[in-house]
Amino acid sequence: MKILSIESSCDETAAAIVEDGRKVLSSVVASQVEEHKIYGGVVPEIASRRHIEAISGVTREALNLAKADLKNIDAIAVTYAPGLIGALLVGVNFAKGLALSTGLPLIPVHHLRSHIAANYLSYKDLEPPFLCLVVSGGHSHIIEVKDYTDLKVIGKTRDDAAGEAFDKAARSMGIPYPGGVHLDRLAEKGNPNAFKLPRPTVQGSEYDFSFSGLKTAVINQIHNASQKGEVINVEDMSASFRLAIVDCLVNNFVKAAIHLKYNKLVIAGGVSANSLLRRRLQEECKKRNFNLYLPELSLCTDNAAMVGSQAYYEYQKNNIADMSLNAVATMSIDELDK
Repeated sequence: MKILSIESSCDETAAAIVEDGRKVLSSVVASQVEEHKIYGGVVPEIASRRHIEAISGVTREALNLAKADLKNIDAIAVTYAPGLIGALLVGVNFAKGLALSTGLPLIPVHHLRSHIAANYLSYKDLEPPFLCLVVSGGHSHIIEVKDYTDLKVIGKTRDDAAGEAFDKAARSMGIPYPGGVHLDRLAEKGNPNAFKLPRPTVQGSEYDFSFSGLKTAVINQIHNASQKGEVINVEDMSASFRLAIVDCLVNNFVKAAIHLKYNKLVIAGGVSANSLLRRRLQEECKKRNFNLYLPELSLCTDNAAMVGSQAYYEYQKNNIADMSLNAVATMSIDELDK
């Protein structure tokens, strides 16, 4: 089964063709990073306009690279939630137009479910059940993946997502956008024990995260140093902050795996590319004889191939939308709402 998938939830316009949920025939991504860099973050209105300009081109290129046309496609898939509402609407309406004009089934895909599915493309033998840590600019979740479309949230952030905290802390240090990527590189050269930073926990919810206070602690230290005429060592602060974030993520994730008796662990999302997070999880899983699955770096950030992978399993469960499908800005991964 060949699925043409569309992704436009944030600032990447993407299209891909995936066969049977596991084989990528083509994957095209048009990134807006350079344009948003001058603003220090994604500007939703600009993102929506660029999606409109790029979506036809990336779809045509995906078809060409796969040496296919719409007659060879069996279904259309699209990310419909969660994300920037204007950006999502571009992809949803484009996909609805394709489905209506071709008569092909329309498969709605949740963005976080597709991030998890990126691992199905990296590991052909990976199957549920497993425990997954999804970490990105907008999300930090521990998810129990009982089956391809049966997922349960075990823990989540109560405020900032890990990626959001990375970006905001990076901005306060004068690190250019996208902050998380540059902070990770600088941290490799710094001393992770140079600055004392908290490891916040959520009382009564042992698997939940809270990164807002940690981010604020960094900003306060930078402001205090500035008021004294001192200069913060950016490499050391980056390393210290990265270690604090990773400690929180790894501790809760491993604790949940032990308590829920999972020895198959998966990570997904943009922050799953973080070098320290990958190393720490490899070390922790090796000590406990857990199996760890890390997505290819090219599949960590937003792309349409992961959407096509998850769409295959949604289709198997008859999760098909009609022309009333709408974009949804906020939706839990375990909520079905077409």
